[in-house]
Amino acid sequence: MSAEPAAALRWFSRVVWLGIAANLALSLPTLLVPERMLMTVGLPITDPLMWTQFAALLLILLSAFYVPAALDPVRYRLVAWLSVLARLAGVVFFVFFQAQQYHMFGYFDLVFFIPEAALLTAAGRS
Repeated sequence: MSAEPAAALRWFSRVVWLGIAANLALSLPTLLVPERMLMTVGLPITDPLMWTQFAALLLILLSAFYVPAALDPVRYRLVAWLSVLARLAGVVFFVFFQAQQYHMFGYFDLVFFIPEAALLTAAGRS
């Protein structure tokens, strides 16, 4: 593998790890103190709060599935591409199918989708 694809894979892994950390930074407090997190970001309080907590739990579990892609995107190529597509799905869901107050979650995924897609594509060209 030449230096350019290897560097792209290294950066892809870094961006995925950063995305995992960002997901956990949002989801762990939401799981533990959902009402406070909803108030902090200016969203309506859900009733019951269990659904907000469940969404946070699902984000934690989704983030766990990103780990193989972050560790070895060559060995786990399918998982790497699925992690990129999962970010795209978040963008589409929140930006195109939800009220504007929820678009921030789609933009959050967009911040990770763009570099992940670009880096994995660049690494695959070799």
